[in-house]
Amino acid sequence: MSTRSPGSDLPVRTIDRVLASMSLGLLALSVLSFFAILIGSASHADFSTGLWPAVGIIVYIAPILAFAMLLTVLIMTFVRRARANRSE
Repeated sequence: MSTRSPGSDLPVRTIDRVLASMSLGLLALSVLSFFAILIGSASHADFSTGLWPAVGIIVYIAPILAFAMLLTVLIMTFVRRARANRSE
């Protein structure tokens, strides 16, 4: 097993940063939507009209998409590191 110097790490690609930030943004949007539904429930809002159906869907879909994006970043990183280690 070879020891690598700290400076020989692979650089972070733009697509990795974009996917990670989009994932974080989707999680934040999901949490905000969840709190909006809590506040709307407390104020007896009509959830069948306006933007409420979209807010309800965001709560269910956004965490799944965020997890899939983070998993994609993780897999791409593992594949890139494996290819880099194989070529050395």
